[in-house]
Amino acid sequence: MPASKRLSVRGYLLHLTHYDPMWMRRKAREKPFDLEVALEMVQALGEEGFNLLVIDMADAVKYRSHPELAKHYTVPMGHLAKLAAAAREAGLDVAPKLNFSQSRWHHHNDWMRGPDELWYEHFDDEPYWKKAFELIDELIGACRPKRYFHVGMDEDHDRSYTQYAEAIKTLRAGLRKRKLKTLIWNDTAIEYPPGMAHAEKSLAAEQAIPKDVVQIIWRYDAVPAAAIRRVARRGFEVWGAPGSRDPAMAAEFREAVVGAGGKGLLMTTWRPVQRSTRKDFLAGIRRMGLVYRGEA
Repeated sequence: MPASKRLSVRGYLLHLTHYDPMWMRRKAREKPFDLEVALEMVQALGEEGFNLLVIDMADAVKYRSHPELAKHYTVPMGHLAKLAAAAREAGLDVAPKLNFSQSRWHHHNDWMRGPDELWYEHFDDEPYWKKAFELIDELIGACRPKRYFHVGMDEDHDRSYTQYAEAIKTLRAGLRKRKLKTLIWNDTAIEYPPGMAHAEKSLAAEQAIPKDVVQIIWRYDAVPAAAIRRVARRGFEVWGAPGSRDPAMAAEFREAVVGAGGKGLLMTTWRPVQRSTRKDFLAGIRRMGLVYRGEA
């Protein structure tokens, strides 16, 4: 394998559930994630040379500390522990993910809101962070991560620039005490006009947050080479997130990350884990394995 194509982190983001405007339309009909399909995906990831599984939880699992967050599709925490154990057996480290972005439009953090709680209540106050780290600790116990915890933070509408940076600092400080590095989305590759508020907020945060926060630059229709180089020059560890549709673009993305001294690539598909999506998930993993191994 040429050195120019090697990545030390070859990751896959698996959603047990999700919150965004499109997903919210089917929340009332959402089913529990299919553990057997997820286990098949983990096996395929190991066979294709992936070495990190990021698992997005939100309210897909039942929290002992906050049972009020459970929905009709919530499953026992033991299901997650079983999935994480299978990932380790397949050679993948596990990184839990909870999204702490605040946005009345994107809904990424609506999963954390208690029954009848309004969007502006407990806005980054002491009870909010106490609750956040109680949930984080439960996921750490179930997943046993060695290195990382993903805190989301993409498309944050409601915080000011200062509030946004302070929220990342709070999460990073708590995770550092737990001996884990913080992963966040970096929105600076956004170019569509309504998204520039997010791009500029991420850009401002780059100048305010600690350099040990790993920046994952996402874009699914182009390779944001300039953003990758800029973030790397600022001293951050940089990963890319090119989506799962176009292997050629993902290979270009990988080369841009490696060329800037970055370490990782994170594949994801924003679909529920069900029998109906099984074939597409497995085909996507097989299709992208060559890229992530550096063989395409």
